[in-house]
This record gives sequence, structure tokens and C-alpha cells, in this order.
Amino acid sequence: MHKSEDSKGAMHEVTCFTDYDIHLFREGNHFRLFDKLGSRLMTVDGIEGTYFAVWAPNAKRISVIGDFNNWDADAHHLNTRRDGSGIWEGFIPGVGQYSIYKYHIVSRHKKYSVNKGDPFAFHWETPPKTGAIVWDITYEWGDTGWMKNRHKYNNHKAPISIYELHPGSWRTVPEDGGRPLSYREMAEPLTGYVREMGFTHVELMPVMEHPFSGSWGYGYIVLLDQGLA
Repeated sequence: MHKSEDSKGAMHEVTCFTDYDIHLFREGNHFRLFDKLGSRLMTVDGIEGTYFAVWAPNAKRISVIGDFNNWDADAHHLNTRRDGSGIWEGFIPGVGQYSIYKYHIVSRHKKYSVNKGDPFAFHWETPPKTGAIVWDITYEWGDTGWMKNRHKYNNHKAPISIYELHPGSWRTVPEDGGRPLSYREMAEPLTGYVREMGFTHVELMPVMEHPFSGSWGYGYIVLLDQGLA
């Protein structure tokens, strides 16, 4: 497919969406939008870069701003799809992993404009910074043994008692500015505590990135409806 490139450096007619994806999206039954929206590294015609896609049905204009274009809202515009889905997309050559970005959104309503994080971002800057980060989530899992025997531990007829916790506030390190424990630091004391208290399962809330730790992840439901969030 021919890939058009606008004067601002973004390549269009590059998409991750099929007609069937749009059909499912319209009827509210697309359950793998994380494979389509957001930012994803790819190579187009031998050119490495990042594809961006965001749903903003009432936006007048959207561009990607970031450390790769000096946060210039005129540098890389996205195109809205012609199928009326409200999805904006574009491929930006040269943008790679670790690039920090946001969407600059201009609304149809009274020319309101705002910079927003990506609701489908895989990685974020550490608060109080709020930029999304382009990230390659390719990962080689090493849990073959666990998966093989998982049915023994998740037997539906076995008793269950779930301990829910927020990793960012469960325990902190006072001598290091009160920072939260990392997952590796948490593994041993959490396992011991859960076993001592008689719990069978642990629920972490949440495991996805969110910009404000004090919300425990509850508040990070980003809506770009009407081009505003």
C-alpha cells in the first residue's frame, strides 16, 4: 500500500485496524483494543518508527508532541479515519522506544485545546511527570512450570481467600524518602504475610501504569469523548 506523508513528517494510510476491527469497535465488542490503540513500534517500508492511534470523535485536530519534536504541536499531525469511527492515527518515522509523548488535541468546541496522555500507553514517566512513553512490550515468559501446574492451585472446588493490596502504598522505605517497594523487594515479605494470615490469593491493584499514585489506579479511567478528557 502506498504510504502518504504530510508536510509535517507523519506518514498516513498506515493502520493497525481492519474493517472487522472497526465493526467490533462500533458495536462495543472489541476486547483487544490494546493491540490497536496507543503507540506501537513498527517498520514501514524499511523505515523504523512508531504508529500512534487514539479515539477522539469530536476532535478537530490531533498531533503527537514529545521529546522527539521539541513538543511542537505543528510537527506531527494525525489523520482521522474516513470511516467515521473517530479514530486518529499516523506513523512517525524515527520515533523509537523510550520516546516521551502526549497528544495535543484541538476540540471542535470553541477551539479548546489540551495536551493529554495516552489512555492506552504501556509505560509512563514517574510522577509528578505525566508523559507517556513508547515501549516495546515484547517479553519472553519463563512461567512454563507454573502454567503446567496452575490447575492444582486454582481448583474451583478449593477454598479461596483474596488479599487485595495497592503495591504503591502497602509498604514504604522511610530511609529512602518513603518510596514504595519494588516488585522484587515486595515478593518475600508479602508472601510471608499472606501465608501467615491464611490468604490463598493476592490481588494487586492496579498492575497497569497510572500517573497519580494516590488514586490507587481507581481514578485513571481516561475518556477522550468529544476530544476532551
